[in-house]
Amino acid sequence: MTNSSATAQTTLDDVAVLMPAYNGQADVDSTLASFEESALVHVLIVDDGSTPPIVAPALPNLKIEVLRMARNSGIERALQTGIDALAQRGFRFAARIDAGDRAVPQRLAKQRAFMGAHPNVAGLGMWTQVITRAGEPLFMLTPPAEPKVIRRQRFFRSCLAHPSMMLRIDAVRTVGNYRAAYPSAEDLDLFLRLMERYDCANLPELGLFYELNEGGISATKRRRQIGSTLRLQLRYFNVANPYDWLGLAKNLSHLLLPYRTLQRVKRALLTPRESR
Repeated sequence: MTNSSATAQTTLDDVAVLMPAYNGQADVDSTLASFEESALVHVLIVDDGSTPPIVAPALPNLKIEVLRMARNSGIERALQTGIDALAQRGFRFAARIDAGDRAVPQRLAKQRAFMGAHPNVAGLGMWTQVITRAGEPLFMLTPPAEPKVIRRQRFFRSCLAHPSMMLRIDAVRTVGNYRAAYPSAEDLDLFLRLMERYDCANLPELGLFYELNEGGISATKRRRQIGSTLRLQLRYFNVANPYDWLGLAKNLSHLLLPYRTLQRVKRALLTPRESR
């Protein structure tokens, strides 16, 4: 269902791009300009109290709405508000992306075609190329495609790249939507709850260019994110799964190593030998 004929026949009337934004108008503009689809692309920007407010750019083939939060409340509540707003507007699927990232052409059509053919899949990601702010490639994230492997390795590696995900909105709301119970790990919290009732999978092809931003959540709120992840690991821990033990050790090591050191290690491990 990911071939060119399938995607060409896929309409996107029930899909909306969901992008929370806090300031960074230029990043919002460049991210939305990266979408190249054969069908009209619907977008909901949740402006999380930006100063000045985010303005919808005028772009061909995109229908953009800006939903403004009264004050800055954090990405967890912005995403929760966005999911509820899309449900009220009749959309069935939310395609996540963050300001600063870039979509690969036809990403939405490929994901929508797969979701239509696999009704038990509630979340679908894609492979992700990590880049610098200048657009230089750093390393590629190629997580497993199969739901059973993702369940097994969920704490050992990043199996689902949040900004690459297409989510089934009714499933997200059934399990309680995004929530603020695990600050800075709202994505992992949601995916774990989804996998208790549904499947999560990946399309094994490039779908996103992810900008590594040292001002982002993973850098600026790193200890909070690690703490939330540890709490989730302990809540869902399976003593019979060796990957849960490895994941716990890996996350504990993140408390000791500086963020930039971790990024250098990841780049060394994931960069193909021929390109070094």
